[in-house]
Order: sequence, then C-alpha cells, then structure tokens
Amino acid sequence: MRIRLGLWATLLCGFAAHAGVDQASLADTADGANWGAWGRTFDEQRFSPLDQINRKTVERLGLAWSLELNDIWNVSSQPLAVDGVIYLAVGYSEVYAVDAKSGAVLWTYDPQVDPQKMRMAWGIRGLAFWKGRVYVGVQDGRLIAIDAETGEPDWSVLTTKPGDNRYITGAPRVFNDMVIIGHGGADFGHVRGYVTAYDTETGAQRWRWYTVPGNPADGFENAAMEMAADTWTGEWWKFGGGGTVWNSMTYDPEFNRVYIGTGNGSPWNHKLRSPEGGDNLFLCSVVALDADTGEYVWHYQTTPGESWDFNSAMDMVLADLTIDDQPRKALLHAPKNGFFYVLDREDGSLISAEKLGKVTWAEGVDLETGRPIEVRGARYENGEALIWPGSGGIHNWHPMAFSPRSGLTYIPTREMPGYYNDEGREPQSWELTSNDPMGLKGFYEDIPANAGTSALEAWDPVTQTRAWSVDTPGVVNGGVIATAGDLVFQGRADGGFVAHDAVSGAELWRYDMGVGTQAAPMTYSVDGTQYVAILAGWGGSQMLLGSLGAQHGWVGRMHPRRLLVFALDGEAALPPSPPPSRPEPIREDDFVVDHEKAEQGKAVFSRLCVICHGTAAVAGGYAPDLRASPTSLSASAFASIVQEGALLERGMPNFPELSTDELEAMRHYIRQQAHCEPSVWSQIAAVWDFLVLLVKMQLAKWGW
Repeated sequence: MRIRLGLWATLLCGFAAHAGVDQASLADTADGANWGAWGRTFDEQRFSPLDQINRKTVERLGLAWSLELNDIWNVSSQPLAVDGVIYLAVGYSEVYAVDAKSGAVLWTYDPQVDPQKMRMAWGIRGLAFWKGRVYVGVQDGRLIAIDAETGEPDWSVLTTKPGDNRYITGAPRVFNDMVIIGHGGADFGHVRGYVTAYDTETGAQRWRWYTVPGNPADGFENAAMEMAADTWTGEWWKFGGGGTVWNSMTYDPEFNRVYIGTGNGSPWNHKLRSPEGGDNLFLCSVVALDADTGEYVWHYQTTPGESWDFNSAMDMVLADLTIDDQPRKALLHAPKNGFFYVLDREDGSLISAEKLGKVTWAEGVDLETGRPIEVRGARYENGEALIWPGSGGIHNWHPMAFSPRSGLTYIPTREMPGYYNDEGREPQSWELTSNDPMGLKGFYEDIPANAGTSALEAWDPVTQTRAWSVDTPGVVNGGVIATAGDLVFQGRADGGFVAHDAVSGAELWRYDMGVGTQAAPMTYSVDGTQYVAILAGWGGSQMLLGSLGAQHGWVGRMHPRRLLVFALDGEAALPPSPPPSRPEPIREDDFVVDHEKAEQGKAVFSRLCVICHGTAAVAGGYAPDLRASPTSLSASAFASIVQEGALLERGMPNFPELSTDELEAMRHYIRQQAHCEPSVWSQIAAVWDFLVLLVKMQLAKWGW
C-alpha cells in the first residue's frame, strides 16, 4: 500500500468537512452540486440539473485547470465530486483526491494490486462514495473503504477466492448503509458469478446472491437457484457457468430493490456449456433482488441460452414514462445484443423492445413471450457464423444517459460484426482449458481500421425510435452525460471533447484534449460555478483491437493521461502533447525468423499478450507495440520483462510459468509480425472468405 498526502492539504485550512453523500442526497435530483455516484443518483440517469453551462453559454466553455497523470497507464473511469473534492480512480485501482477548484492533489492511495490479476483486464472504471468514505473495487478482488479525508483505508475485504479467475473493474454501488460489488472473469473459465453486499461501516458481509446454479448434488442456496437449475443441462457446474455482474447494478429506492445486469456464459459456446439446450438462467438477464436481504424478486432474460457474449451488464436506467397514456415505472436497458428494452420495474414485464442498430442474429423480440426471434444459423450450427453485432455489442459498458427534459436516451453505439466458429469442439470430448476457455476457434489476425463504425444515438424510449444520430470516430468512444442546459457531453477516440444540443444533436462546442478517451465526463458546482470534468487517455479495450484501435495514432506512453476540468470563461493552457503517430516496426534482417517457432509463439501470444499488446501484435493503446520495440531482439531482455517482471511497476505483469522455449517462440512471432506485409492475394482471399460466409449465412436463414 502507498499513501501520499498532498502538502497543499496540510498547509491550508485542512480538508473540507464532509457531510457525506447519503440516501437522501443520492435520491435527490434537484441539487447538482455533487456528482456522488457512478450514475450521479440512484436512477443512474447521468443527468445533471445544472444549467449554467447551456446552449447559449457553452461557446464560452474553456479549460479551468488540468492534472497530468503520466505515471498512470489507464484512465477510463468517471470521477466523482463531493463537497468540493474530486475523487478519481485510474490504472489498477489507484485513487486520487483532488481539490475541485484548483486541481491540487490532496492524497493518493495505491492498493498494490496482485500482479497475477493484472493479466485479466485493463483497470478500474469507477468508485462509490458514502458518508465520508470512498469505496473502491480492486482488480485483484478486494473491496476497500477509504477515509475520504485522510486517504487511509478503514477496512478491506477479499470478495473473491485466492487464486480464482475473478477480478473487479466495475464501480461499487451504495444504499441502505450497504455497498454491493460484483466481479468479472467468465471469459477465463471456471467462474460462477455472484454479487455481494457488505456493511459500509465494518465490511462485514450482509448477503450474497449467485447468478447461476452450482452442482445440484451440493444443494441450492435458495429457491431461485433451484428454479434456474431446471434451465441448464449437462454438467455445467464443472465450467463455472459464468453470469458475472462485472458492470451495472442499479438501486431503486421506490421498491427497495437492486437490479443487477448479468454477463455471458462460461464457456461462451452454449452447446458445450449446456449440451441438451436450455435457457441457462440467469445468464444475460436483468435480475431484481430485495435490497435488504438479497432475495430474488423477478428477472427478465434478454438472450436465452446465449452463445455470443451478449452481456446484459450494461446500464439499467430508471425513469418514469408515460406510455399509451399510462404512467409506467420503467427500466431502460441497452445490452450488447442490439435491442433497446423498456421493462416495467415493478414486475419485470416487457413493455417494448426494438433494434438499436444492425442486428442479424434475431428478427426481433416477441412481445408476448419476451423472447428473441432467432435467425436460423446464428448459433453457428453449421460450424461458423458471421452476425451483427459481434461480441463487442451495439452498446457496451460505456454509459448512456437519459434526460427527463428531452425524454431521450443518449447511447454510444458501434456497428461491427462477430465471427463465431466452434470447429472440432463437441460436448462429449471438449474440455475447458486456459487455451480454449470460450469453446470457440480463436481469431488472431489483425483487425482492419475499417472493420467497424460508431455513433452517438439519441433514442426515444417511449416510441422506440431514433431521434437523431451523429457519427463518431472509430468504434470505441466515451460514455455520455446530459444536463439541464440541454447539452450532451462525450469524449471521443480522436481526442475531441464535444457538446451536442440534446434535442437536435447539433454540435455546439468542441475541445481538443490532446489524446483520445473512452471515459465518461461528469459535472459539478463549487461556490456557484459549474464545472465539467473528464479523464483523457488511450487505454482499455481499444488495445486488443489491432489496427482498428491503433488508427487514431495514440502511441504507448508517448501521449498523455490527464484530468481536464472546464468552466465558463476558463483560460488555462493545456500542456502540449505530440501529434498522433504510428510506431514503425523494426525490421532487423539479422534476426532470422523460424516460422515453425513463430506459429507456436502465435498461440502463446494470443493467449497471454493480446489483451494489452493487440491482436496480431498490432498495439492499439497504451501498451507498446512490440513490433517497434528492440526488446524482442534480445532473449535476455525479453525474459527479464516477460518472465521475471522487470516492468511490474509500470503495469506489465510477469509470466514466470513460461518456458525458455515459449519465450523464444514468442520472440520469433513478434519478429515475424514486424516483417509482415500482407500480399494483395492474401487480402483478396480474406475478402473472398468473408463473402462466402455471408452467402452461407443467407442460405441457412432460408433453410437451405
């Protein structure tokens, strides 16, 4: 653990006394001074009533101050602001407290994450605040309560089991003097999902609810698990089952319920996980639980028997709507599968569902049964399938917002297909291993820069129609907020921070942040001045996308990570940053590539390294492009970093289990990729394969 208390905090009048965000303040939507939770208030609308910055004044918006965070590798979270202090979480769960007017750092806290858990994800996305404490979920599975004034931890609890595949990247939620946290890990296999509620004062466990059933021979924790077991077949418990709650949880004070959004199955491939079929509750579902006891109330499953990584772990926004002249207590949900759902949150019944973008795996949703009308062949019954959307979804974790003024939901979306192939995998012989945790043939080639597109969509949840749409750069852009100034703010992959008219979608203001981002902004006020804040820096899921993520030119540690805070008539100067560029692969003729070794290295690299260094070794983010690094030219230097952990302090995990032969094979693969120039004929062949697959899908759809 490392704690640094800013000298500024001790020299001045001391830290501001916290009344503390509590039940009343989080439920109160009238006061926008604080942004005290991941979605600002319990309804998670990400709507602020502040209107000093509005359609007429936004052109005067300027930088008030900024904070450089260049020792931090990933800045994808949304900050909080409480009583004049900004709390932000970056990197591997490091927490900063910053004066909200001046940008002075008050304290920092580093939980020193377990290096083994660094391998599994890209870092933290958010915090929770409650009665003078900051709550942080650490990537290695710990939940820590930090004193907001001193930066000292009050308590810490391990929410997972030592050595398991679970990790935490999402924001905790607080309510009723409890803090709830889930976890990720289903993509790595042998994980059974759950959420756990802890006492905010002591860290004592109050309740835990599993999302999928365990081994029936061990008995069931509750009636909900017994009910769910009837929807599974085979010996699913040997694989864990999945269903992790890695992102969205929403507390509803009107019904005193918590809604949890559950994730994909483990493995992804339904026929391996549940060979005789079944819906596999509660995968890819919205589940309502009693907030005090954790007891099951109702559920709605968006993707029964899911087989595509179609998480329902995206936002669940609460809104009061008038539909067919009737007031409805609604829950708005846009999961990965491409549909926008409006649910009645009293009983979980489906009100409406429509396609948010290009969806080819299902024709629509049957409003009587609530089930998707699947397209034949989408489950890769014939061995392979190309469908829209892919595993990234039309909407991913990047938060959407709802404005009660306009009645519109604002959603960062993407359009990109997914290729699924389970060649050679049959239930009777397949085993879940670290080499094949998803039960699918891997894709290890570079992803072209034009493989997908993105947009900011304004969606009317009452009519289930698009109000407006604005194209955005690349495929991964930041989450959004809406304000009473009739503005929608979003940070983008090309480095632009943009304000749109909430009704028309017109761009009213833009600022060049010097680097792209996928973080969501927030807004707060201090002493009568409204501020808008955003973290900027290139990291996260873009890093594994190869050329698709690298196209924007944000290279490794060359470009900044920073917190930017804006106010009307702000005149601060942003420190300069290098222009976008692309790393130049080192083509060392003295290194003779052994292509047999390179093929072996490809498998190792794709299993362990692609999450940070990019598919096909084409880096798309903060981690360096290894094709342009001299490290792979030296066996000893490569081993010192990869095997021995020479760069642990910079966020590079070590892999002591790798053999000398595996390290050597990876070096040959990296050098091969550095020399790789795809031929015209290989590109033609790739296009041909794509067209053949499209024809196969259409024939399957027609039943041929």
